[in-house]
Amino acid sequence: MTDDVCQITRRIKVLREIEEISGETLARELGFDPGEYNEWESGEKDFPIGALVELAARFKVDLQELVTGETPKLRAFCLSRAGEAPEVSRRPMYAYWNLACKFHRKKAEPFLVEANPETEDKPLSLNTHPGQEFDYVLEGRLFMSIGGHEMELGPGDSVYYDSGEPHGMKAIGGKRARFLAMIM
Repeated sequence: MTDDVCQITRRIKVLREIEEISGETLARELGFDPGEYNEWESGEKDFPIGALVELAARFKVDLQELVTGETPKLRAFCLSRAGEAPEVSRRPMYAYWNLACKFHRKKAEPFLVEANPETEDKPLSLNTHPGQEFDYVLEGRLFMSIGGHEMELGPGDSVYYDSGEPHGMKAIGGKRARFLAMIM
């Protein structure tokens, strides 16, 4: 487990312990599988980004605070210059850049996501998390599965879905795919 992941799991555990609730109770409250939640909190598996968004909302902290330990301060607007948004490392085959990390009390989490070409040869990894998600493809091609429905998306295509449905995506065509993801 990397130090970053270790710090995230510590912060989540502390928030849970402050409220004096068990991991199993928290998992059930948020609709997570308790066994999988235990693997996340113990560091055996990495927390999916959607689960982190839900946990941040549950504990009334900003995602940035949960991930980095720093509290966002901006309240009127948050400007993200090209190439300057902080990367949020979650899974090795994907890169996520938080496009509004310094805005306090966001109602959604916008990310620039890059699926590298190596994802094409890997089995599709499906995730679920409470809420909804909107993805808009900027470049490359994505293969997506949402609730068992499979589709290919190219530049300009978008999809809005219930993120409680098992979903996953990967780059296809031998090139990286970049897309905007809005998690609500």
